[in-house]
Amino acid sequence: MKRPVRSRKLFERARQILPGGVDSPVRAFQAVGGVPLFVRRGRGASIEDVDGNRFIDYVMSWGPLIHGHAPPGLVRAVAAAARLGTSFGAPTVLEHELGERVRALMPSIERVRFVSSGTEAAMSAVRVARAFTRREKIVKFAGCYHGHGDAFLVKAGSGATTLGVPTSPGVPAPVAADTLLARYNDLGSVETLFEAHPGRIAAVIVEPIAGNMGVVAPSDGFLQGLRALATRHGSVLIFDEVISGFRASAGGAQAIFGVTPDLTCLGKIIGGGFPVGAYGGRAEIMELVAPAGPVYQAGTLSGNPVAMTAGLWALKRLTPGLYKELARRGSMLAAGLAGAARAAGVRLQVNAFGSVLTPFFTNVPVRDYDSALSANTGAYATFFRAMLARGIYAPPSQFEAWFLSAAHTDRHVQQTIRAAQAAMKEVARET
Repeated sequence: MKRPVRSRKLFERARQILPGGVDSPVRAFQAVGGVPLFVRRGRGASIEDVDGNRFIDYVMSWGPLIHGHAPPGLVRAVAAAARLGTSFGAPTVLEHELGERVRALMPSIERVRFVSSGTEAAMSAVRVARAFTRREKIVKFAGCYHGHGDAFLVKAGSGATTLGVPTSPGVPAPVAADTLLARYNDLGSVETLFEAHPGRIAAVIVEPIAGNMGVVAPSDGFLQGLRALATRHGSVLIFDEVISGFRASAGGAQAIFGVTPDLTCLGKIIGGGFPVGAYGGRAEIMELVAPAGPVYQAGTLSGNPVAMTAGLWALKRLTPGLYKELARRGSMLAAGLAGAARAAGVRLQVNAFGSVLTPFFTNVPVRDYDSALSANTGAYATFFRAMLARGIYAPPSQFEAWFLSAAHTDRHVQQTIRAAQAAMKEVARET
């Protein structure tokens, strides 16, 4: 790996204009040390930085790029769309075509509203749930991340955990007070909250497959239990499938586990690499959204024609064969990382689900936020730097998911495992 001379200079320049030099905290490499790479281009499963270094990419724009970087068909489709106009602020046929595709894949979404980010989707879903139930409190799970809305920055996952600020300054105390915390994979903790706040909980919001404290799958019966509790207490069940939607399967986690939420939040893959989010669900709830109803939510760039084109291209190419190959390579990579750790005498738990995984540097099974926090972040930082030096770009945080794409091959995975074997030896020497 060449020294990141140009990346270092660009980072110094960026820090004079952007807070911390970046537009999203985890990109700053604070948790792993060193200088963030400034990416010049991506193609397939690889990225290249401004210093000319090439890396096998397991960040994949944090999940959207299930078909890889810049697939030629997608590039042609969005170029053709852009030639017709990049934004109108008016309806186009593309919006309801993508909406119909989403509904066909996730039948629980009877009505859908497109927005520009997963954060917008989650904020809006909670707003309409509160309007529907005429209640104010929500239940979220420690370590689950639903964007940077005020109501969600209470023991949040993702970058908030990475930077050690799970509760953000600037969040009003009354807003935080309406967010009730439960423990992921612990139905009893949810039941306790319903008992303590009878008739006051508007919604339960959950990542059905947690991806923002690292990858943590739901335990048997957990999602089914949430469905039963929400129904019994008249609350809205919201699945935040911004990561798992169309990534876990073409129908999302709800299809895999056979649980139907009232509302679903989407993002990532439905934008095909462009900034798109969406929320939707039962028609009687979604018909409260303006202009059909009184719950106001709007966005100038919502339904952007270029982004809608990218989403249509991406969703039309989700096939059973794609998911089978992604899962096979995900299992291969997970087994390879675990084997490399064992050979080096390093304590490691690898949580994997299909094409997403997280290696946790701990000997404790990771099934919730507290057990995720048992991971040795210093060991992960050493591992990250060692992998980067060998041409592997992993997430610059212990508490994030690794993503595979259709562009990753067995050769890429084997190269990654060989790099991990050497990297784990460095971890063993330093821990």
